[in-house]
Amino acid sequence: MKITVYGAEQKCASCIHLPSALETKEWLEAAVSRRFPEDKIEFHYCDIEHPETEEERRFSELILDDEYFYPLVVLNGEAVAEGDPRLPALYREIEKSLPVQP
Repeated sequence: MKITVYGAEQKCASCIHLPSALETKEWLEAAVSRRFPEDKIEFHYCDIEHPETEEERRFSELILDDEYFYPLVVLNGEAVAEGDPRLPALYREIEKSLPVQP
């Protein structure tokens, strides 16, 4: 499972009082790792000004075109949160993506 947080060094205008996208990624990584300690979840940060992969370019363009706010949280290629992500909603999305336990 992969979680990518998209953002930029400069905060968006509506995010002045919120943590930066990189700080959001670090906070989410700590919180999610505590909640799902047994699950292999990879975390990645993408600067929207310097995307590296095709998926990163696609989401970066959507953010730059004002389709999404950043920080944008993408779980396995699907946007699941933007702006100020809420842990309960993110936890639900992660749980839906986990393998079903017998």
